[in-house]
Amino acid sequence: MMNKKIGVYSSCVNFIAVICFAMSMLFDFDYCSYFFSMFIAFSFVAMVCGYAHFAEKEVKLAGCVSVAFSVIYAAIILLVYFAQLTTVRLDDLTQQAVALLDFQQYGLLFNYDLLGYGVMSLATLFAGLTIKPQRKIDKWLKYLLMVHGVFFISCLIIPMLGVFKTDSLTWIGIAVLEFWCVYFCPIGILSFLRFRNCKE
Repeated sequence: MMNKKIGVYSSCVNFIAVICFAMSMLFDFDYCSYFFSMFIAFSFVAMVCGYAHFAEKEVKLAGCVSVAFSVIYAAIILLVYFAQLTTVRLDDLTQQAVALLDFQQYGLLFNYDLLGYGVMSLATLFAGLTIKPQRKIDKWLKYLLMVHGVFFISCLIIPMLGVFKTDSLTWIGIAVLEFWCVYFCPIGILSFLRFRNCKE
């Protein structure tokens, strides 16, 4: 029963965190968006562990791989956003340190952030492989998870191409992230429905 509850609750938290993240960006509350990004990571790991736990024997390895990638993603994301909420926000940094650490400067930690979301995409790809659809919602969930895996390519390549600079148009980045939120919200909802109907 507890395994099922963890899946259900983590899906709910993930959905709420994604909504709060989207709202924070719309109203330009950067530090709130960083805070809720951390809870997307926390809940995502638990949610992916649920996929792995309820996976049938022949797809258990895909579940393990998805868990491994989700942990890597969470570690990167938590380091990036915890740094924004502590060191960047509270310390008097040199100009060079700001260029590297401040997320808004599109420097080192911004690139790590994209890497983190790229690894998250791999986690969803393998999580999708654990689902053997028996209902319509399972088919949609599997499709959304696996298509989300495509984001890995762009998240890996974009930092290497130096697409984002300090003089880049901010609204473009916000629009991309809002699109991601719209895409990812159904994953939280469908995951909730899937876990609610799982049998221990």
